[in-house]
Amino acid sequence: MNRPIFKRAHIAAGEKGLHRQVGWVHVLEITKISPYLSRGDLILSTGLWLKFEQERKEYLLQLIQSEAAGLCVEFGTSIDHIPADILELADEHGFPIIVFDKPVRFVEITQDIHSYLINRQHQLLKDLENYSRKIQQLTLQSTDISSILRLLHEYSSQQVAYISTLEHNQFYPSVEPEDAAAITELYAREVEHRSLGGRESNIHAALDEDTTILFQPVVIFGQVFSGVGIVTREQPTEAVSLLLDYTVKAVATLLLRTQFLEEKMLRNQNGILQDLLSNRIHNEEQAQTSMGLRLLVKGQYLFIGGVMEIEHRSKNMAEERKEAGHQDIMVLLRSLLKKNNVPHLVMMKMNQIHVLCAKESITKDTERNLMLTLQTITADISRFATQQLEGVMIHAGFGKARSKMIESSRSFEEAYQVIEVSRSVPQMNPCLFYDRLGVYQLLKAAPNEFLKSFVQDHLGTLIQYDEKHELQLLSTLQAYMNAFGSKLETAKSLYIHRQTLYNRLDKLEEILGEDWLQPHRRTSIEMALLAHDMLQHSR
Repeated sequence: MNRPIFKRAHIAAGEKGLHRQVGWVHVLEITKISPYLSRGDLILSTGLWLKFEQERKEYLLQLIQSEAAGLCVEFGTSIDHIPADILELADEHGFPIIVFDKPVRFVEITQDIHSYLINRQHQLLKDLENYSRKIQQLTLQSTDISSILRLLHEYSSQQVAYISTLEHNQFYPSVEPEDAAAITELYAREVEHRSLGGRESNIHAALDEDTTILFQPVVIFGQVFSGVGIVTREQPTEAVSLLLDYTVKAVATLLLRTQFLEEKMLRNQNGILQDLLSNRIHNEEQAQTSMGLRLLVKGQYLFIGGVMEIEHRSKNMAEERKEAGHQDIMVLLRSLLKKNNVPHLVMMKMNQIHVLCAKESITKDTERNLMLTLQTITADISRFATQQLEGVMIHAGFGKARSKMIESSRSFEEAYQVIEVSRSVPQMNPCLFYDRLGVYQLLKAAPNEFLKSFVQDHLGTLIQYDEKHELQLLSTLQAYMNAFGSKLETAKSLYIHRQTLYNRLDKLEEILGEDWLQPHRRTSIEMALLAHDMLQHSR
């Protein structure tokens, strides 16, 4: 409205929409205009459509629904006034209607505004190039994120917020504590737990009636670890969005570099974990102090030891690529544990990551919540490995929670057993925790030679008969046990006729003896079946 050519114009309606961004200007006199509209268009018209009472509202609604910037109408060519119902509709939607009281050359308007927009776009590109160059210099000079935030504030002239789960939150310029808390809460609600849909995207969040924050998450290894926000009372422009995008990429670079440096510095944890695995630390206070835990006057910590085994299915992968993948997984694991406020020690040994997690036992749900956190973290790491690392699979297991850190070696032994069972018994593949192994805790505790002898004692004759006659009696026995003795369900699961099942059951009784379904025999047979299955898949 400040352009010289608009000195002859005035706002007739929709003053609340004067903040709208104009992207382009063109003339539309036809009534079916939706296909020719784009967001941000400023439409020029002689108002011929206003003469058609049935169609004029529809014309204006098409403009509103297409998110056009506004409408310019000239008087004196087709009309000399705008009907009240059209003005009311424009006011209701905050859609600006600009009126020229006398005819005006539309070509002059388009030339003026298009020249302005093109020049502005050229200047925007120059500013962005300059910003990009400066931000690159900053990322090369140090790992100081605050300098990047100051630069963003300088170019956007808006309040900048940086919310992080890995570091301290930062605001530039500084804000009052209650405002910082409000912005942090808004980030947690609107950004931190939102699904990314496979890509980073800007998120508009309302702070109050007049203020919005344009957030963009900082994504590393497919996980949101922080976010940069611009607090504004205006509609964010494309320029602001691009500045934010450049900033977030720079912050992600610095954050990733910081995490790799931290990973390098924390390699001395290998010695602490190695001592725990070898039972060389006997003083609980010394152990907790070495982990950086504060000593509790009341209550206790819970400790869970776990192992993540990295399997490379691609046989021709170079060792350098394997090592790089291992480092990525280590950095992601540390970052996720840090994000979830889980104190930890982590050690890489060959293709295995040993992790010891601690949590202050505050409520009865502490152990369950810690296990849920570890389950989520494991799922995130497995997803990253599958999607980003070629031919890599993660096998993980965690031991029982213990109140003493010096007993961690037992947790790691249990974690190994979980991995062995999950790899050797298909139905136990999703199992992550030793507590949930059930009867396999007993089976893994027994030596393989004993298990082989146990299977031979209870199923040997049946296995030999099956191998010789191929009657599938072993699978029939397994299905019958799984169906709790239901003949109908057993026949369904095996896709066989009932009479075929009856014949097989008669043969089972003949081989196993008449008492094979008595409680003590049945329990022994079921245990032998589980042991046989585990031994078969372990080969």
